[in-house]
Amino acid sequence: MDVFSDLSFFALLIRHGSLAAAAQELGVTAPAVSKRLAALERRLGVRLLQRTTRRMSLTPEGDLYLSQGARVLRDIEELEARVSSGKDTPRGLLKIGATLGFGRRYIAPALSGFARAHPEIEVQLSLQDKPFNLTEHGLDATVRFGDLPDARYSARVLAHNQRILCATPSYLAAMGTPRSPAELGKHRCLFIREGDEAFGTWHLQLGARRETVKVQGPLSSNDGEAVLHWALDGHGLMVRSLWDVAPMLRDGRLVEVLPEWTLPPADIHICFPTGALLSAKTRALVDHLLAVFAPHRKGRHGNW
Repeated sequence: MDVFSDLSFFALLIRHGSLAAAAQELGVTAPAVSKRLAALERRLGVRLLQRTTRRMSLTPEGDLYLSQGARVLRDIEELEARVSSGKDTPRGLLKIGATLGFGRRYIAPALSGFARAHPEIEVQLSLQDKPFNLTEHGLDATVRFGDLPDARYSARVLAHNQRILCATPSYLAAMGTPRSPAELGKHRCLFIREGDEAFGTWHLQLGARRETVKVQGPLSSNDGEAVLHWALDGHGLMVRSLWDVAPMLRDGRLVEVLPEWTLPPADIHICFPTGALLSAKTRALVDHLLAVFAPHRKGRHGNW
């Protein structure tokens, strides 16, 4: 019985998302992968995956095996690295995930300096519109916005950031400036669709007072850059992070609306696995990004 081999196999299978893709990575046939998964489930006495002809999903036991197993594998990998090298030198492959817009504008330039400072580290940056899951995507670290989803992971605040309501001066001149959250329902609003989450509902807070407003509008997208272009073209109000629109607020292309009200938090974090054996390469990355973004941790809005 090779427990560590089974853990590695299962993590690889989930990362690839299908038996066929995992088989290609392993250089075996899909039936061979299916047979090995069945043997693993027999050994454990539980079903780890629910499988249909089109998709597979983790059972609660499978989710536990994946998350806790990933931690065991990381600890073993780091233990062997320390024992074999006798020192703690940042080296090896480092996989990082971030969102598209922020990743392109801020994380990629920051990693350029990191790569020069650590030539023994090979950096792989992955960007997508949705937040990454560290375990499922096999990442060492990920940059994400807002509340953290899982207590199994550690995080440091890279930058303070606020979401705001804004629109162009021309739109506000034509349609009027909202004076309260209730007035937003009368305006054309632009939406960012995120996964399967409901959109068209905005949450605002003023001290202890909370308002939930159902809004509507002509345009929506899963891409924040597209929504920003529509707002700049005068199509309506939008919710956007300060890191993205601060220059446009300064030069007058956009105007903040209801500035006394706040929206759900959007601080920017670097997320990484919790554990005493956090790798030297990940520690080096966290330290580097904290230094790069230090100016953006000053003040509630992050000095964007």
